[in-house]
Amino acid sequence: MKVFTQSVNFNADKDLLSFVKEKFLTLTKFHDKIIDAEVFLKVFNTSDKENKRTEVKINIPGRELIIKREAKTFEEGVNSAVDNLKRQLKRSKEKQRDSVIL
Repeated sequence: MKVFTQSVNFNADKDLLSFVKEKFLTLTKFHDKIIDAEVFLKVFNTSDKENKRTEVKINIPGRELIIKREAKTFEEGVNSAVDNLKRQLKRSKEKQRDSVIL
Protein backbone atom coordinates (compact mmCIF):
# COMPACT_ATOMS: atom_id res chain seq x y z
CA MET A 1 0.00 0.00 0.00
CA LYS A 2 1.21 3.48 -0.83
CA VAL A 3 0.67 6.38 1.55
CA PHE A 4 0.66 9.87 0.04
CA THR A 5 0.88 12.70 2.58
CA GLN A 6 0.38 16.40 1.86
CA SER A 7 0.70 19.21 4.37
CA VAL A 8 -1.33 22.36 3.77
CA ASN A 9 -0.34 25.76 5.25
CA PHE A 10 2.75 24.35 6.99
CA ASN A 11 5.80 22.16 6.38
CA ALA A 12 5.56 18.75 8.03
CA ASP A 13 8.71 17.38 9.64
CA LYS A 14 10.10 13.90 9.00
CA ASP A 15 8.88 12.55 12.35
CA LEU A 16 5.27 13.47 11.61
CA LEU A 17 5.43 12.04 8.10
CA SER A 18 6.91 8.74 9.31
CA PHE A 19 4.30 8.57 12.10
CA VAL A 20 1.50 9.01 9.56
CA LYS A 21 2.92 6.39 7.20
CA GLU A 22 3.50 3.88 10.01
CA LYS A 23 -0.06 4.29 11.35
CA PHE A 24 -1.71 3.87 7.97
CA LEU A 25 0.39 0.86 7.03
CA THR A 26 -1.15 -0.97 10.01
CA LEU A 27 -4.50 -0.87 8.17
CA THR A 28 -3.31 -3.61 5.83
CA LYS A 29 -3.98 -6.06 8.70
CA PHE A 30 -7.71 -5.31 8.40
CA HIS A 31 -8.11 -5.27 4.61
CA ASP A 32 -5.55 -6.84 2.29
CA LYS A 33 -6.62 -5.08 -0.91
CA ILE A 34 -6.04 -1.43 0.01
CA ILE A 35 -4.66 0.34 -3.06
CA ASP A 36 -3.44 3.55 -1.45
CA ALA A 37 -4.10 6.19 1.19
CA GLU A 38 -4.11 9.94 0.60
CA VAL A 39 -3.58 11.95 3.78
CA PHE A 40 -4.04 15.72 3.95
CA LEU A 41 -2.79 17.53 7.05
CA LYS A 42 -4.19 21.07 7.29
CA VAL A 43 -3.66 23.91 9.75
CA PHE A 44 -6.26 26.65 10.07
CA ASN A 45 -5.40 30.09 11.39
CA THR A 46 -8.12 30.33 13.99
CA SER A 47 -8.16 30.92 17.73
CA ASP A 48 -9.68 27.46 18.32
CA LYS A 49 -7.48 24.90 20.03
CA GLU A 50 -8.61 22.26 17.55
CA ASN A 51 -7.25 23.98 14.44
CA LYS A 52 -5.57 20.93 12.88
CA ARG A 53 -7.57 18.85 10.40
CA THR A 54 -6.65 15.40 9.15
CA GLU A 55 -8.42 14.26 5.97
CA VAL A 56 -7.91 10.74 4.68
CA LYS A 57 -9.06 8.98 1.52
CA ILE A 58 -8.50 5.22 1.34
CA ASN A 59 -8.92 3.54 -2.04
CA ILE A 60 -10.05 -0.08 -2.08
CA PRO A 61 -11.39 -1.94 -5.12
CA GLY A 62 -14.82 -0.57 -5.96
CA ARG A 63 -14.95 1.90 -3.09
CA GLU A 64 -13.42 4.95 -1.40
CA LEU A 65 -13.42 5.58 2.34
CA ILE A 66 -13.14 9.21 3.43
CA ILE A 67 -12.53 10.43 6.98
CA LYS A 68 -12.14 13.99 8.31
CA ARG A 69 -10.99 14.69 11.85
CA GLU A 70 -10.18 17.90 13.73
CA ALA A 71 -7.97 17.77 16.80
CA LYS A 72 -5.43 19.66 18.87
CA THR A 73 -2.54 17.72 17.32
CA PHE A 74 -2.08 15.81 14.10
CA GLU A 75 -1.18 12.70 16.08
CA GLU A 76 -4.60 12.73 17.77
CA GLY A 77 -6.32 13.27 14.43
CA VAL A 78 -4.39 10.46 12.75
CA ASN A 79 -5.07 8.03 15.62
CA SER A 80 -8.78 8.85 15.56
CA ALA A 81 -8.96 8.48 11.77
CA VAL A 82 -7.09 5.15 11.83
CA ASP A 83 -9.41 3.76 14.54
CA ASN A 84 -12.47 4.74 12.51
CA LEU A 85 -10.99 3.33 9.31
CA LYS A 86 -10.26 0.01 11.02
CA ARG A 87 -13.98 -0.37 11.77
CA GLN A 88 -14.96 0.65 8.23
CA LEU A 89 -12.45 -1.69 6.61
CA LYS A 90 -13.62 -4.63 8.73
CA ARG A 91 -17.21 -3.88 7.76
CA SER A 92 -16.30 -3.52 4.09
CA LYS A 93 -14.40 -6.82 4.08
CA GLU A 94 -17.31 -8.61 5.78
CA LYS A 95 -19.74 -7.25 3.17
CA GLN A 96 -17.39 -8.34 0.41
CA ARG A 97 -17.11 -11.82 1.93
CA ASP A 98 -20.90 -12.08 2.37
CA SER A 99 -21.55 -11.09 -1.24
CA VAL A 100 -19.15 -13.79 -2.48
CA ILE A 101 -20.97 -16.44 -0.45
CA LEU A 102 -24.35 -15.43 -1.92
